[in-house]
Amino acid sequence: MQQHLPGIWRLTFGEPELATPVSKRYHEPDRAGLASLPVPNEAPFTLDRITGQKITRGFVVELPLGATEQIYGLGLQLLSFNQRGMKKTLRVNSDPVVNLGDSHAPVPFYVSTAGYGVLVDTARYATFYIGNTQKVRDRHTGSLVSDQASIVFSTQDLQDRRPHEDESTVTVEIPVAAGVDIYIFTGPTMREAIQRYNLFSGGGCFPPRWGLGVWYRCRADFDQQQVLQLADSFRADEIPCDVLGLEPGWQTHSYSCSFAWSGKFLEPRRLADALTERHYHMNLWTHAFTHASSPLYNELMPYAGDYEVWQGLVPDLTLHETRQALGRFFAHQHVDMGAAGYKLDECDNSDFNSSPWSFPELSHFPSGVDGEQMHSFFGLAFQETVDAIFREHNQRSYHDVRSSHALASPYSFVLYSDLYDQRDFIRGVVNSGFSGLLWTPEVRHAESVEDLVRRLQTVVFSPQAQINAWYIKNPPWKQWDRQRNNADDFSPDWAEVQAICRDTLRLRMRLLPYLYSSFYRYTSEGIPPFRALVMDYPGDPNTWMIDDEYLMGDRLLVAPLIAGQKSRPVYLPQGTWHDFWTNATYTGGTTIDYSAPLTIIPLFIKDNTVLPLALPTLHTADPQSLLLDVRIYGEGLLPITLIEDDGLTYDYRRGRLNKVTLSWDAAAGLGSMKRDGDADVPYYSINQWQV
Repeated sequence: MQQHLPGIWRLTFGEPELATPVSKRYHEPDRAGLASLPVPNEAPFTLDRITGQKITRGFVVELPLGATEQIYGLGLQLLSFNQRGMKKTLRVNSDPVVNLGDSHAPVPFYVSTAGYGVLVDTARYATFYIGNTQKVRDRHTGSLVSDQASIVFSTQDLQDRRPHEDESTVTVEIPVAAGVDIYIFTGPTMREAIQRYNLFSGGGCFPPRWGLGVWYRCRADFDQQQVLQLADSFRADEIPCDVLGLEPGWQTHSYSCSFAWSGKFLEPRRLADALTERHYHMNLWTHAFTHASSPLYNELMPYAGDYEVWQGLVPDLTLHETRQALGRFFAHQHVDMGAAGYKLDECDNSDFNSSPWSFPELSHFPSGVDGEQMHSFFGLAFQETVDAIFREHNQRSYHDVRSSHALASPYSFVLYSDLYDQRDFIRGVVNSGFSGLLWTPEVRHAESVEDLVRRLQTVVFSPQAQINAWYIKNPPWKQWDRQRNNADDFSPDWAEVQAICRDTLRLRMRLLPYLYSSFYRYTSEGIPPFRALVMDYPGDPNTWMIDDEYLMGDRLLVAPLIAGQKSRPVYLPQGTWHDFWTNATYTGGTTIDYSAPLTIIPLFIKDNTVLPLALPTLHTADPQSLLLDVRIYGEGLLPITLIEDDGLTYDYRRGRLNKVTLSWDAAAGLGSMKRDGDADVPYYSINQWQV
């Protein structure tokens, strides 16, 4: 075992496979960021406490697990939160119908409340046994006489008897492999271990300002004129929106893809220009499976796997030549035509339903990887293909993607799902921060007005405020029922519902300066902008199982409600907290019962916060979005630093940015704004200070 980078230890067992997440990485570690973190002198455990061996099934590694340690991560786990006591097989699949580890983004990285993280560097479908196995011991202790207390009468009794709080191990089985590299990320706290993992990945992403605005995806069969009509209706109805997404109908063939503009969009450049004039950004749906009608088909044929999907080639995106070919075509035919980003669909897998699709695990690809490994690599390699285009254009973007894996934090891609359970969607926001991922609980499906509004409130407090209306003609606030919506049969109270939804989206626009600065900390320090309470309060056992509330940045605590809830318990960690809506003050370390009308999502502000709120605008290009109302909570002892840059390019990496610190002097009752830097970029200004 050797110190690979400051605070990161690498342990090599046997002969690791050639194709792994680290060996296939596209971004180098952020060494400057890693050097800025405090470096513990030692690894969290000694070499003799970690074992590895080759078995007939592959390779097995065992790592120690303390009696009170709690384990989190393993990627986008929608069905569970605290992973201690569980068995998870990290398999790429879009249909996690049972809590077994299947995920859009299974990441072989976990983190402990003891203040360390572990990355198992494999693209295989590794199985993690997390404190739920016990090898045969030389000698059992305790009574050997059975009694009534040892008899179980239900599966719950059996679950309760599992020895989750004993000294144990995390056992990892890696199929096929004859060895593996293990990376151990030290803290000393859990949050710092996660920071170190994200910086090892290359640092977190930093979206353009427009990417953090409101997104709306048009119905799949809309044409050019209908898209513009929708864009104009949002402006007329004063609905905030920065991004309009085109769904499969923009291509001549979409399952599999041609990547060519259909007859519905004869003048894509003119459409993009018209949207730009209205301050919209155009996002394009696609997937990578390439139809025979595509101009790229023959060029990609030598670089494709030996199985088709939807009668299309599966390009080997781990190859530089493949990414270059796709990238050149996308740049010329889409980005140069005004596309500002992509939605990368179906890059995962689906074989747990009546119509399974995607390539089988037994596939072979020209790079030498098999189908199992390619499922792990495919989504991230597709992200690199697209991201490279925008880097070369010096143009930041923000995208959607259906699959990801390890070391993903540098990519401005947000995961989404075709599943619809709101409770699971909230858990996705909470869990994603453990693994360098971003997740949107997009608003697509609703069963009532209440369901629509509660879902919209959650998505506003997520990495991407996405409304995916791909199967409805009119906005969902006019009619949530799909059939009636497409028949132009609006709800009698649609104007009232639209007003509620408008106010909810305006709240997103108000929070943009705060959210933008939180993402800058993600790119520069590796701190996830959305994260579970336990990440900041690992020593508080009350946070260990909370998977339905989370932190947005350092100062905001969000506790979403779902349809059917009029109230909910909210746990507030140590300290003092303020209700965003009423300014009521609560003492931390307690659980409160919080009631809220339909228009309110429970939102709490940490004591002494200086909170900048922008004036709400219809889009981020409006200069009024830089005019701030600054709220002071408590004594205002916690200044906040905002980031000023052009909001569009990578020039901030070359020093073209300012850092603006907002402070409050409670004794004098005065606020101050201090600007560090002299970059010629759009400036924030103060509208008013609110005590």
